[in-house]
Amino acid sequence: MTHDRIRSLDTTHRGSVATDDPCYVVGVDIGGTNLRLALADGNGAIEARWACSTAGLRDAEVVVQLIKQGVEHLLAQHPAANQSLRAIAAGAPGITDVEAGIVIATSYLMGWRDVPLRAMLEEAFDIPAVVDNDVNLAALGESWAGAAKDAGDFVFLAIGTGIGAGIMLNGQLFRGASWAAGEIGYMLISGVPDVSAKRGEPGALESMSGGEGIRAQWQNHFRPESNAPADDLTATQIFDRALDGDPPAQALLQQTAVALSRAIYNIALVLNCPLFVLGGSVGMHPALIDATRAALATLNMRTPPRLLHSVLGVDAQLIGAIRLALLTAAVSGRPPIL
Repeated sequence: MTHDRIRSLDTTHRGSVATDDPCYVVGVDIGGTNLRLALADGNGAIEARWACSTAGLRDAEVVVQLIKQGVEHLLAQHPAANQSLRAIAAGAPGITDVEAGIVIATSYLMGWRDVPLRAMLEEAFDIPAVVDNDVNLAALGESWAGAAKDAGDFVFLAIGTGIGAGIMLNGQLFRGASWAAGEIGYMLISGVPDVSAKRGEPGALESMSGGEGIRAQWQNHFRPESNAPADDLTATQIFDRALDGDPPAQALLQQTAVALSRAIYNIALVLNCPLFVLGGSVGMHPALIDATRAALATLNMRTPPRLLHSVLGVDAQLIGAIRLALLTAAVSGRPPIL
């Protein structure tokens, strides 16, 4: 895909189908533990879904075969889509060269390096394909149909197993010169290790405030001595305990919120974005957003940004992938969709 073609994917356009012919696209959310697919019509309405586990999988070829299996399942439910499938878009959890269609590096859960995912998908389905970072797609989804519909400038913060940011500036995704914009999990801030992470390891901010980092902090520093060793809680379970008044859980929640508020403060100083949207399984927890708002208020910013929950929730990546697939079909030489 050329730079001109990338620029032609106008993410601010909100039109609908421009042809009487039926058309469908597939959106794919590739996660370190789950794979989710959705079949959508030309207006972006989801017609069918499919999901499976990717836990322990590191082979890209196997993942593509799973995607093929999932698409076959979706098409079996909607036979009319077989001849009208126009494009497929996939989000991967890592640095992705959208122009070349290559996943340069994924999170430590998958370990991909320089995977030509777009070419693999186009070979598998014989339709136009596009790939992007999953958090970028979540930002695109929120911009199109979520909490940031009216915002030209905002940052989507995905806090799940790890931490990443999708940056929207002037209504367009900002991916960076080497496609690594938004990799804030590696940010160095006060209270985290002051050395850069080794390749393939969680970054400093992520090691403290990502889901796995919070879990490790609980195990190593915050869990009461009286608790059994089997008290292996997830981040959201720890935050639930904080809401119930558990002091160690409240202390860990506060540590997480302070670290996150400082990251937001730094990003806001650089980008001057008026809005931050929190998503991901951990980022959506009400205790975290409330504590982060309170911590952010103590930093006395001249113009503090608004902090909102994702409206799309776990579907943000899928909705963004559908949007990107629609845009891709519109510039692919096939009948325009939008």
